[in-house]
Amino acid sequence: MSLTLSMDFQFTTSIEKLWSALTDSSKLAKWVANIQTGQAMDNDFKPLVGHRFQFRTQPTEYWNGIIEGEVLIVEEPNRLSYTWASGEKHTVTWTLQDLGDGKVNLHLEQTGISNAQALGGAKYGWSKWCSELEKVLEQ
Repeated sequence: MSLTLSMDFQFTTSIEKLWSALTDSSKLAKWVANIQTGQAMDNDFKPLVGHRFQFRTQPTEYWNGIIEGEVLIVEEPNRLSYTWASGEKHTVTWTLQDLGDGKVNLHLEQTGISNAQALGGAKYGWSKWCSELEKVLEQ
């Protein structure tokens, strides 16, 4: 049985700026970082359906430091989905909703998680990354 992580984040920004932070490789490198070391993850992400990409960081004795992905859906500026594989293969889907008054809701859904421990790790990781995303949006 696979588990699903579902989280919502609200940001004071424009939907266009948030979309750019989710899809621009250089901006992604600023907020998606190695949870243990804080080192930015270099990547070759492009918001093109079918594009295969990697996030790369320093390997450890437990992990090769690479997250593999493939872009599945690009509906600018409202929806983005891609696979996310580092051991297990998950699907990550971002849905952006303009709430008006300069506020945007970012909904995350990550499917294909195998167990409660992995679900907890994903929740911790995305929470940490989205607090870094907020800093990027303030720049």
